[in-house]
Amino acid sequence: MTVKSSISLTDDQYAFVRKLVESGRFSSVSAVLQQGLDALKRDMDDQMAEREALKELLAQRRRGSFIGAAEMDDRIEAMIAAKRSHGVSS
Repeated sequence: MTVKSSISLTDDQYAFVRKLVESGRFSSVSAVLQQGLDALKRDMDDQMAEREALKELLAQRRRGSFIGAAEMDDRIEAMIAAKRSHGVSS
């Protein structure tokens, strides 16, 4: 279904859209705007999915165990020592 709508564009926006139509990249101003809105929707959907994934990751981390600073220091020193033993400088 297609809905007709009236919109306002700035002079620069309209010039850009007209250039896209005149170059043959799009068949009409409507086609440019439709594709632009589709791209915006995809971007927003992607951002929402990323935020939800991050929220879930943070929730999993909060449910996990925490270690103290001294234990973290020990783990870091062990990783550095392991790298050095394999010939990788830190």
